Amino acid sequence: MERRRVVITGLGAVTPVGLTAVESWQAVKDGVCGIAPITQFDASAQKVKLAAEVKGFVPEDHLGKPEAKRMGRFTQFAVVSAREAMADAGFVMGEEEADRCGVIVSSGIGGLSITESEHDRGLARGWDRVSPFYIPTAICNMAAGQVAIDTGFRGMCSCPVTACAGGTNAVGDAFHYIRDGYADVMLCGGTEASVTPLAIGGFTSMKALTQSEDPSRASIPFDAERSGFVLGEGAGILLLEELGHAMVRGAKIYAEVVGYGATCDAYHMTAPRPDGSGGAKAMAIAVADAEIQPEEVGYINAHGTSTHLNDAGETAAVKAVFGKQAYQLAMSSTKSMTGHMLGAAGAVEAIFTALSLRDGFLPATINYQFPDPECDLDVVPNQGRSAEIHYALSNSLGFGGHNGSLLLKKWEA
Repeated sequence: MERRRVVITGLGAVTPVGLTAVESWQAVKDGVCGIAPITQFDASAQKVKLAAEVKGFVPEDHLGKPEAKRMGRFTQFAVVSAREAMADAGFVMGEEEADRCGVIVSSGIGGLSITESEHDRGLARGWDRVSPFYIPTAICNMAAGQVAIDTGFRGMCSCPVTACAGGTNAVGDAFHYIRDGYADVMLCGGTEASVTPLAIGGFTSMKALTQSEDPSRASIPFDAERSGFVLGEGAGILLLEELGHAMVRGAKIYAEVVGYGATCDAYHMTAPRPDGSGGAKAMAIAVADAEIQPEEVGYINAHGTSTHLNDAGETAAVKAVFGKQAYQLAMSSTKSMTGHMLGAAGAVEAIFTALSLRDGFLPATINYQFPDPECDLDVVPNQGRSAEIHYALSNSLGFGGHNGSLLLKKWEA
């Protein structure tokens, strides 16, 4: 089977550090922290007081009022990001192309805030009085469905629900779908909007979230004092195209997608294998998929959640794949700025990885103070830096043991 080449031609994002992909990337380059006290509900009675919320997002500025009302916040983020990616790519679909254009957009939790509010309504008014829009606005796949409706893309439309690996799985699956000839264009990525009392409470009770009230010491991946992740929200959408399709229309190209690996730890509901072997296999598969040597990889955008088990396990995984070369790599976590955006994380981080390659810039792991002997690689501490890199990995490791790794290549025409 012919292995067609796949490139990234459009980017869109709504994140805790910016309302567009351009704003978000500039903030990451500047080392801006998007973590602050929770504003979407009164968290005074809860142990966790911080989150990485999207700030200043007014749905009606982007969507018609009736349209916005019939979308959950996670869907609003996705549709707005998809529109940005389409405009950024300068892509206008012809009617004859619709069946060759598809959508894969992940969400780990979907419209949880809608479930919470409709549950309250049902208790107060009776269960048959909940909104008729409850189900079609809350279900996880609706972001993908609404993006397809908005664009008219009639090819495959899917929603991987693989927790924190979902955004990476969406991009990887879209890459293979185009590469293997099933589509020419795919909008792909992830979205999440779960800064709610129930989500914060659930993650708190399982001891996954930090209870730090200092934004500068909350999401601190690879730091010896890390104590859990910070819940984030937002969306990242990429427009992928078959190379020939992109070149015919003169599209600008950010980077090439060249490898993808996905595995499962098959070990524990929430904890990764301590030796990082599942993540290691995903990275090794991505490198093999691209038909390159491990030493050609210069940067890894780490999953880097700021939990003890994840950061130590991911470091072990990188050492297992790259051996001594691991100490020559740079591996930073942009979650130090965005928090953990769950199903959106891998997509937003794929965007940052593509832009790292384009700009020759490695984003920092900010607020890093205390080295951990278990995490002894170059985590680009505190200050981003220029570096010429040709291949970069983006990792995602999710609850349920889901592991995904994307390998991107610098575009050189």
